[in-house]
Amino acid sequence: MGKIAFVFSGQGAQYSGMGESLYTLGGSAKALYDACEALRPGTMEQSFRGDATVLSQTENTQPCMYLVEMAAALSLSECGIRPEGVAGFSLGEIGALAFGGAYSPEEGFQIVTARGRCMAKPQSEKTAMAAVVKLDADTVCAAAAEFDRVYPVNFNCPGQVTVSGAAESVDGFAEKIKALGGRCIPLAVSGAFHSPYMAEPAAEFGAYLAGVNFKATEIPVYANCTAEPYGTDFAEVLVRQMQSPVLWQKTVENMAAAGFTDFIEVGPGKTLCGLIRKTLPEARVYAVDSAESLEETVKAVKDNA
Repeated sequence: MGKIAFVFSGQGAQYSGMGESLYTLGGSAKALYDACEALRPGTMEQSFRGDATVLSQTENTQPCMYLVEMAAALSLSECGIRPEGVAGFSLGEIGALAFGGAYSPEEGFQIVTARGRCMAKPQSEKTAMAAVVKLDADTVCAAAAEFDRVYPVNFNCPGQVTVSGAAESVDGFAEKIKALGGRCIPLAVSGAFHSPYMAEPAAEFGAYLAGVNFKATEIPVYANCTAEPYGTDFAEVLVRQMQSPVLWQKTVENMAAAGFTDFIEVGPGKTLCGLIRKTLPEARVYAVDSAESLEETVKAVKDNA
């Protein structure tokens, strides 16, 4: 076996009840939930009982997902599975940095809560995001360049790029993509994330991060906007990440080049597992978001050791 990486889920895979079975296991997962519930009362109710409407609100989604991700990562560690590097998709990068030691898990919860609050503020015009499939990145970028205020923002894997922009422009862009033989899948999000539309929320987030005491990470933490491990410019990169493309495919490729062969997605769903499989067909991928999947993954990883 090569190196193991934990990859922290991005927004969109949330579901009611997420994290509850990890909480009931006790240990570090329960302690973190209890500590963060005191910081933001109602988070556990939203995670364990909240409906789709509640959980789709960015200011709720991000802290709730963060706790599932951290609970899964901490539980894996308690079972003897430790990564040699981590990465996170968009909001998942906050958890990746916490696990990597840039700040405590509780501090990470406060950071992700502030991030979600900043990103949830209404924008000055109607915006949209859509995933483009069946076309290569160069074709998608060339098509986007023909439209005002349409930005390629998430380079997920071969044949899948997400765009953000003005809703009217994205509608026209979708017709162009269809004519080119691709398909646009609208995303249920509240803003044009990772685009210039995030400049104001990013500035507000930066003001918050100015008060955070970052520490050197204990293991490599790969950054979305560079596809390389963080240096010491944590706040600057996190602010840039909010308004810059997520270079996920390149991140995964760089991790593979550094010797990572096994990727464990920590957090709701298996979205990152799918993207990694399409980028690295030879990689071993696992997912943990519950007590059951924790047990299955621990066994599988140890069997493959």
